[in-house]
Amino acid sequence: MYASREDIEYDFGDDSKAESKTIKPNPNIDGGWAWMIVLSSFLVHILIMGSQMALGILNMEWLEEFNQSRGLTAWVSSLSMGITLIVGPFIGLFISMCGCRKTAIIGGILNALGWILSAYASDVHYLFLTFGVTAGIGSGMVYLPAVVMVGQYFQKRRALAQGLSTTGTGFGAFLMTALLKYLCTEFGWRNAMFIQGAISLNLCVCGALMRPLFRVVSEKHVVRSNSEDNQAKALSHSAETIRSNGVLSEEPEKREEATNEEVLDSVQHIETGGKSRSERSMYGLRLLKTVSQLTVTVRKGFAIWYSSYFGAASLFTNRVFVAFIIWALFAYSSFVIPFIHLPEIVKQYNLSGQNNIFPLTSIIAIVHIFGKVILGIISDLPCISTWNVFLMANFTLVTCILTLPLMQTYVTLAVVCALIGFSSGYFSLMPVVTEDLVGTRHLANAYGIIICANGISALLGPPFAGWIYDMTHKYDFSFYISGLLYMVGIIFLLIQPCIQKKHPREKSTEEAQV
Repeated sequence: MYASREDIEYDFGDDSKAESKTIKPNPNIDGGWAWMIVLSSFLVHILIMGSQMALGILNMEWLEEFNQSRGLTAWVSSLSMGITLIVGPFIGLFISMCGCRKTAIIGGILNALGWILSAYASDVHYLFLTFGVTAGIGSGMVYLPAVVMVGQYFQKRRALAQGLSTTGTGFGAFLMTALLKYLCTEFGWRNAMFIQGAISLNLCVCGALMRPLFRVVSEKHVVRSNSEDNQAKALSHSAETIRSNGVLSEEPEKREEATNEEVLDSVQHIETGGKSRSERSMYGLRLLKTVSQLTVTVRKGFAIWYSSYFGAASLFTNRVFVAFIIWALFAYSSFVIPFIHLPEIVKQYNLSGQNNIFPLTSIIAIVHIFGKVILGIISDLPCISTWNVFLMANFTLVTCILTLPLMQTYVTLAVVCALIGFSSGYFSLMPVVTEDLVGTRHLANAYGIIICANGISALLGPPFAGWIYDMTHKYDFSFYISGLLYMVGIIFLLIQPCIQKKHPREKSTEEAQV
């Protein structure tokens, strides 16, 4: 969408040819390796978000194994899903210091470790630490880089790329549910978690595919080497001229011979007398250099991270972005609550027979996949604003949430669920809208804040809905209250100035000149 200086690659020649050089985009932007980034992000969504959608299988096993209350056991899944998103701002610090590739590889190892250690759980509280916290943090360290890298590699088809990559959540929900059910049946839940931990190591491979987007500087190097060759030729020509004078050419040669003899003597002395000491000194120098480079990298990354949140150019000075955060606090729970209470509503209206043939939650999941892709294609059209598509999808979703309890037949519920699945495809537009607000440079930190707000919503939304049911003994109020809160978040977006007066592609040239 918006083009920044980081996205445009420059080739500079020497002074005589500077005016004839033109700006060339990196060939990997919107093509080439960019589609490998989409594949990597797609697999990350399958392995992380898909696995979290399938935790209901393990939740039943934990209930039977540990004989704890449903509320306490459900906190294991809630912690894992919530922490994955809540740690977003801190993962932004890792990305600023280490880059997306290293952060994702470390996160893959941590996520696999959480799954494997959970196989040896002795009680639910043990799972809080190993699965909820350890695996949750590891998931967050892979998820945020996967989203950020797609935003860096795409400009013209960014919404479509994000839509394709995030469809991994829907595919993962089907694949991981079937896989975990099979593994638990054949090997037991402990061995199933151990095997899933081994599968999660593939996240490291996904992280390795996240190659940084380097600038094309080959021509620049060629120009420099040519100029250096010209200088060398000029120096050698002048030296030959001096040597032709006779007397002046002898003194430099004698000085060079004397200098060479002194250097050879010193080298021989070092080799014979202090070889081991020099090796220790070189090792110490290398270690000191590594530590100093690491310190500079950490300080630079922390400075970027700190300035994004608390500096003069803080993200919180952007009023539309602050409204976007408030919206995110209410939005995610409205999408999660139907998955929790739909089975109870179906049972209440005696529709279990039809729902068993084709579950309503499956309708949401399937249409959700198509919604992400279609909304991404629509948003990339030249005459369409991503912001307007985002708002229309939100209005459709909140209307469906408020009207769903009024539907009492399977057909009407299926239609509303299909609309919920399609309109919730706006999740693929969230990174695009965030980048339109803050630019590519601050995307990691800004999107980290947004998914942190989503994590709080995912963590507190389901217990809040359960508390409402305990007070009213009706599931309807859970939908009404969550829908009204969701509407409050949308109103916060509407009362702020419009993000863009014209389409981002039309503004890309202006931003590149800033």
